[in-house]
Amino acid sequence: NETAFVSRSPKKLMFDEKKLPIPPFNHETAAVKVRLAEDAWNSRDPERVSLVYTPDTIWRNRTEFPVGRESVKEFLARKWSSELDYRLVKELFAFTDNRISVRFAYEWRNAAGEWFRSYGNENWEFNEFGLMMRRYASINDMPINISERKLLWTDLGRRPDDYPGLSELGL
Repeated sequence: NETAFVSRSPKKLMFDEKKLPIPPFNHETAAVKVRLAEDAWNSRDPERVSLVYTPDTIWRNRTEFPVGRESVKEFLARKWSSELDYRLVKELFAFTDNRISVRFAYEWRNAAGEWFRSYGNENWEFNEFGLMMRRYASINDMPINISERKLLWTDLGRRPDDYPGLSELGL
């Protein structure tokens, strides 16, 4: 189970969600953290995704700068209402004790049926409970023809374990 609860103070009924794996990261735990993030984002569920961030998380995503879980939820709801048939693949790029860098690609279409592939890099910083405090994303969109799509697993949602990753797809 990736979720546990820890109390900050035995005198308070206040709990923080703990998201495993937690820092310090090694190659294996960083790769697991990346795959869990990919799976969550592919669910396209703003509530589920927001729970891996601290309540006061700080983001940079293109030209938007959401601060806090509620802002993140609102941002993601807007994003996935316009980025239809969204499929994402993330790949570990680098890590340190409490930071992870990933590269990613996702494909989506707009309401007019035009397809895009978005490429990007993210830098993540985590607290001691494994919650993401900061997310800085740089993203570029490229229009593609439907015949150029590479992220083609059948069901929306989690990428199948046997489906190629970014490097195998040449992305």
